[in-house]
Amino acid sequence: MTFSKTQRQHRIGRILNSHAVSSQVQLVELLAATEDIVATQATVSRDLDEMGAVKVRIAGGTSVYAVPEHPADQHAPEDHLRRLMGEWVVEADRSGDLVVLRTPPGSAHVVASALDRSGVLNVIGTVAGDDTLLIISAEGRGGAVLSHLSDLSGLDGSKSR
Repeated sequence: MTFSKTQRQHRIGRILNSHAVSSQVQLVELLAATEDIVATQATVSRDLDEMGAVKVRIAGGTSVYAVPEHPADQHAPEDHLRRLMGEWVVEADRSGDLVVLRTPPGSAHVVASALDRSGVLNVIGTVAGDDTLLIISAEGRGGAVLSHLSDLSGLDGSKSR
C-alpha cells in the first residue's frame, strides 16, 4: 500500500506518542515494522522537521523525539518558513492591512499553518481557502508584512496598493 506524506506523518506522530524513539534510523525501522511503510532516513528527517518534532530528555537521560501536542505549540523556524513559502507562494498582494497570498490549488492551508506557527511580526491571523490565503496584519503594518512575506517567498515586485 502507498501512503501520502500526510498519512506517513500522521503515523510517525502515532509512533512517537507510543514509543521512545531516539534516532531516525529507529523511526524508519518502526515505520516498516508497525505501519508497513518503507521510508528513507532522509524522508523521515524532512517529515520530523515539517512536523515540528524536537528531541526531549526523558527519565534516564535518553533523548527522544516528540511532537508538541497542540499545533499552536509548534514553532516553524524562519528557514523552514522561507523554504515552504518559496515553494508554494506564487503571488502576493495587499489592500490596506490585508495581505493576500496565492498558491497552487490545495496548498493555501499549508502556508497558513506555517505562518500561524511562525510568529511573524505584525501578523494577527490567517484564513486559508483552496489557493488563496488572507493574512490580517496589525493596523498600519500591511506593507511591512507584505514586504517581509514577499522576501521570504522570493517574490520580486509584488503588488502593493
